[in-house]
Amino acid sequence: MILIIGAGLGGLVTAIALARAGLPVAVFEAAGSLRETGAGLTLGRGAQHVFRDLGLQGDVAARACPAGSLPFLHWRSARLLMGAPDPGDGTPDDGQADIVRHMYRADLQAVLLDHAARLGVAIHTGKRLTGLDQDGDGVTARFGDESIARASLLVGADGVRSAVRAILHPGDAPRFTGHVAYRFLVPRAAAAPFMGLGRSAIFIGPKRTFNRYTMQGGNVVNCAGLAETGEEVPEGWSLPASVAEVAAAFPDWHGDVTGLIGQAQSIIKWGLYDRTPLPRWSQGRVTLLGDAAHAMLPFLGMGAAMAIEDGWALARCLALEPDVGRALDRYEAARRERCETMQAMSRRQGEMTQAMDPDALVPAAVPMANQALMGFDPVAAGV
Repeated sequence: MILIIGAGLGGLVTAIALARAGLPVAVFEAAGSLRETGAGLTLGRGAQHVFRDLGLQGDVAARACPAGSLPFLHWRSARLLMGAPDPGDGTPDDGQADIVRHMYRADLQAVLLDHAARLGVAIHTGKRLTGLDQDGDGVTARFGDESIARASLLVGADGVRSAVRAILHPGDAPRFTGHVAYRFLVPRAAAAPFMGLGRSAIFIGPKRTFNRYTMQGGNVVNCAGLAETGEEVPEGWSLPASVAEVAAAFPDWHGDVTGLIGQAQSIIKWGLYDRTPLPRWSQGRVTLLGDAAHAMLPFLGMGAAMAIEDGWALARCLALEPDVGRALDRYEAARRERCETMQAMSRRQGEMTQAMDPDALVPAAVPMANQALMGFDPVAAGV
């Protein structure tokens, strides 16, 4: 049995990939229920190659929107700085094109939960990990409800504040990056007057980024304003912010930005944290993936994709290599360099796009223009 801690996107993809490979797996989630949380997310091309390999892409694409060329616009004038206008209407495609797509996180979660259920994957909720012990034969996990579980391998897919990582590396806390994200949704009708520049747009300016795009067939606009701040802000989905606070963070920005902010009904304020790279993700029969291993800033929109790619690679290594230690060595060899590069380049992307003078942006120099980085196919590369 392989035990996965965390029923987020990375954990669910890992469970599906393991089950499809015929390996027994169970998921243990700290939350008391599998609530639909989150806003929009960008699905990078690598993640969608994984979905195709696992037979998920048709269901994913049916709920996603093709992302176009991700146009970057001047914060005040809306002058096009990079990319091309996105004329899409939010209508899903068949998922076959090798392009970036946008999707509501809750919709992706629903697709993954459905496929996990079809494969018979057990998902246990209300299981907060409090400790673990290893020996030569396996791992014993202990939970807050005084239950235990025994497995040949334990996978920490439990996010930036990973309980698994905290046990493996005491005192290694997430670090606040000096950025806060304001996230909110606007219905199509209310957003319509502020969408004349296309289905998606990323406004960049001094120490600020405002990203907006449609989801759910064009019926909802996902908005995310990222701002540098000197105030340390907690991470999570429970801290509210007011329209006035967000408006004050984006003063004098283009009317489409301020107009969408004015239409916000419920805003979540989210501190952005990342992780110092570890010398190894694995200890014995325990390993990490996704944000638990390499949390990164969102400027490349690749955090979810990295967790999805990790899950596929780990499952593939375990299917190919019956010895757990050798399988984990193979997994890290396949993933560490890419993930650490993406972590560094996500930070670099933010530094470049939030420069004081966006007119000085050199499109060819930004990490997002690197096709080898952004267009990587983990399935074709193999493990």
